[in-house]
Amino acid sequence: MTSIRFVFSDIAVMLGRSLKHVFRSMDTIITVTVMPVAIMLMFVYVFGGAIQTGTDNYVNYLLPGILLIAIASGTSYASYRLFTDLQSGIFERFNSMPIARSSVLWGHVLSSLVSNAVSVAIIVGIALVMGFRPTGGVLEWLIAAGILALFTLALTWMAMIAALAAKTADGAAAFSYPIIFLPFVSSAFVPTDTMPFAVQVFAENQPTTPLVESLRNALTGQPLGAEVGIALLWWTGILVVSYALAALVHRRRI
Repeated sequence: MTSIRFVFSDIAVMLGRSLKHVFRSMDTIITVTVMPVAIMLMFVYVFGGAIQTGTDNYVNYLLPGILLIAIASGTSYASYRLFTDLQSGIFERFNSMPIARSSVLWGHVLSSLVSNAVSVAIIVGIALVMGFRPTGGVLEWLIAAGILALFTLALTWMAMIAALAAKTADGAAAFSYPIIFLPFVSSAFVPTDTMPFAVQVFAENQPTTPLVESLRNALTGQPLGAEVGIALLWWTGILVVSYALAALVHRRRI
């Protein structure tokens, strides 16, 4: 019991250290929010009139995909920060201290969860100004927050693998590019039945589509349906595999 308490204490210290770095450099949060907001503005005010989604409020339809893009962008900075620690030598110093070795990784992962939550809150605020009108209740909002947290944790553990294995800072951040692209080939921007057959098959069977549908249903007060179960299976599996691989690469690295 005492050892577990010390592990949590070490994680709290590393989380505090990582959060100080995040909030002393707010430009990273600003950078993470600028691109998704720009995409949201472009699709709503430039393309929105030509896109038929079967809904009267395109912002409501679009927002879940924008949030996923923002989180994918944000986790690339978690990878960059860990890579910087590795290059600076501080990582080796931590490993020589009597602390839980995993606490360094957990500090970066949990700070990514916090910083991405801030980015999501900013984007939701801007969406409200643009006409986003959620009709989900408190329970639906909690479900949406849980889904986004699961997505963030899964991607951040992928980011830890990239940082531990990368040779350059650009390589550490590059893992997020395919993830950022995935919402574009899903139901995030247009219904999948408007796509060519081959693209439609891919879009309906890739992990971000059930996530988008679950978020959209939760935020607009619609029945969650089977999509939420599929999304949880996809991203819980990705989280477990990513965590296991990150732990393995970490042990080999140190």
